Amino acid sequence: MTVARTRGFPAGAPSCTSPQAALRSISSQSKAEPTLLGSLHPLLLLHSSAPRSHLSMPSIYTLDQFFLQGREDTMRCSRERLLVLVVLGLWATCSRVAEGGTKLPLNGLVLHYYSKNTQCTEAETLITRAVRKAWQKDPSIAPALLRLLYSDCFTRGCDASILLDGKGSEKEAPQNAGLRGFDVIDAIKHELESKCLGVVSCADILHLATRDAVALAGGWKYPVFTGRRDGNESDAKTVDLPPPSISWDAALSYFESRGLDVLDLGTLLGAHTMGVTHCRYVHDRIYNFNDTGLPDDLMDCRFARQLAKTCPYRYAPDQPDPTVFLNPHSGGNFTFESSYYSRVLDNQAVLGIDQQFVTSKDGVRIAGEYASDFDDFNRYFALAISRMGSIGVLTGSQGEIRRSCRFTNAHHPKSK
Repeated sequence: MTVARTRGFPAGAPSCTSPQAALRSISSQSKAEPTLLGSLHPLLLLHSSAPRSHLSMPSIYTLDQFFLQGREDTMRCSRERLLVLVVLGLWATCSRVAEGGTKLPLNGLVLHYYSKNTQCTEAETLITRAVRKAWQKDPSIAPALLRLLYSDCFTRGCDASILLDGKGSEKEAPQNAGLRGFDVIDAIKHELESKCLGVVSCADILHLATRDAVALAGGWKYPVFTGRRDGNESDAKTVDLPPPSISWDAALSYFESRGLDVLDLGTLLGAHTMGVTHCRYVHDRIYNFNDTGLPDDLMDCRFARQLAKTCPYRYAPDQPDPTVFLNPHSGGNFTFESSYYSRVLDNQAVLGIDQQFVTSKDGVRIAGEYASDFDDFNRYFALAISRMGSIGVLTGSQGEIRRSCRFTNAHHPKSK
């Protein structure tokens, strides 16, 4: 019998078994390897007991060392849970990916750079205070800063090039439409410059402010390695950020091109646990996925109907593009939580890339681990965002310390 379809939905009661069955199939394949933990556990114990005499000035941090060094913050590492995360990394698609997922290249960055190496010893405290003030006025600053940081690091590296004004700058790239948080960074920079001129980089301000915003939203206040300097170039043509409809394999290739891996991908996507997106980015998933005239078959059809109430099939040309929460569970509270992963596993992700988790055995295992243990998500998010934060950094005599985050020193209005 042929079932008539209207606006991407069946005329009768929707059948929601297909995506769930697919997920169960992938999950059952993952569960078919019960000896994995047992076979790797002795190796991991050996790794955990390795000498740490070199912790003072490492060039690469292992997963253990990273959290051992950052213990003065809110982190209290459980050895058993830490091993689970290392197992997750070692299980990944290939040994190179797993190896990368448990190490942090510092690229010249250090902890507490400003308190140890400059006269601006209260820089991090001042940034924390300013972010708290901004967050109390608008908690959506947390996802805004996370997106700003991602947009910066994945283009030219973490050099604050996204903050530069000017015709044809990265800000004007279509992928960066709707970026927010510039005013918060500007305010912090202005206050720091009034207290310690030309010391704290815009790049470090962005990283520290994002960390503090995540902590205020409910995440951990993870350690941030600092000492970055600011870049002098910003070109919209260099922005190659992928669309939210990208496939899992294409997204993984993109991350690997930046020196990251499958575990970083699965973890950093967890930033979508808060924030909003416009309906234009999910319209095809609701009504015409891959030009089929049907919804995305990976999306729970009841959730598709729910989205359709906010994102209509058609609306007037002069009507603003509506927005939907990336994670309806956290919604307007903009809280950092692991419910995002539960929704992914229930086929209730908003963006196409988020639902792509269930197309990969790696993705299902990562999502399952984080959905069941918020501490594990927090722990590995800290490492993954720090690994991202080491991409293309400028240190030493490279780059500069801008007087204003919106201008290079050579183009600063007061220098003319």
